[in-house]
Amino acid sequence: MKIVIAAASGNIGRRTAEKIIQAGAETILLARHPEKLAAKVTQGATVKPISSDDIIGLLEATQNADALFWLTPPKLDTQSLYDWYIQTAMAGAKAVSENGIKRVVNISSIGAGSASNLGTVSFCGNVESIFNQTNSNVLHLRPGYFMENFLEQIKLIRCERTVCFPYAGDHDIPWISTDDIGDEAAKYLLDDSWTGQWTRNLMGPENLTLLETTAILSRVFDFPIEYVQVTIESIQQHLTLMGATLDVQRELGNLFRALGDREGIYATARTSEAATPTTFEQFAINKLLPRFQ
Repeated sequence: MKIVIAAASGNIGRRTAEKIIQAGAETILLARHPEKLAAKVTQGATVKPISSDDIIGLLEATQNADALFWLTPPKLDTQSLYDWYIQTAMAGAKAVSENGIKRVVNISSIGAGSASNLGTVSFCGNVESIFNQTNSNVLHLRPGYFMENFLEQIKLIRCERTVCFPYAGDHDIPWISTDDIGDEAAKYLLDDSWTGQWTRNLMGPENLTLLETTAILSRVFDFPIEYVQVTIESIQQHLTLMGATLDVQRELGNLFRALGDREGIYATARTSEAATPTTFEQFAINKLLPRFQ
């Protein structure tokens, strides 16, 4: 079995790749910056420095592939974030169609396609539609908010004993570990028995507010940690320093407003199949605490 992992250097792609390699499948890792791949991930795999918008590279890399993992990678310097999502999806879909790839697992988002002003959540709906036009078997995994976003808060926790997000402290959020997303993706990539085109929400074990997450962090770190809500404008200013274009800043602002809407996409009802195992406390102990120490 030959499985191609696009955007392999990200948290989800890396975890998916690890599971695929462990299962003994022939694994092709695609990464725009292969130097970001951990050595333990590249062992037992073939690495190709191919960007997700490289049609020729994708066609070559996916020849004789049985399955494709797809995730639209972030690109802060693009002049149009919408165009980036469409361009890369069209490239991936072309590879699927021309090479007859039987299964595609695409990482989408809860709420994909539900409205046109949700930033990247809206764009994920467009990506789903593009891959569905391939007539391949396609699964769109729609996860909630990544626990791993807290990894960017380590310096704040260490220096100021705070964490900052642009959401109200009492806003319910379905936190999920990217490890759990990667595990689910790998399971379906390795399973050749499923057919059709469908979606599955992934929402972690429970919804938590930011005040509840900081209470858990305070217990794990053994000192009080405060939650501070920051403005979307302040995040956009920070994105400017990181090289984000005005369009990217605008669309990510739309995303943050959508995710912070109490009646929005995170008000999605839970089902048993949306649950994943890693609790926020387990994530804090296993991933945050070691980095702090």
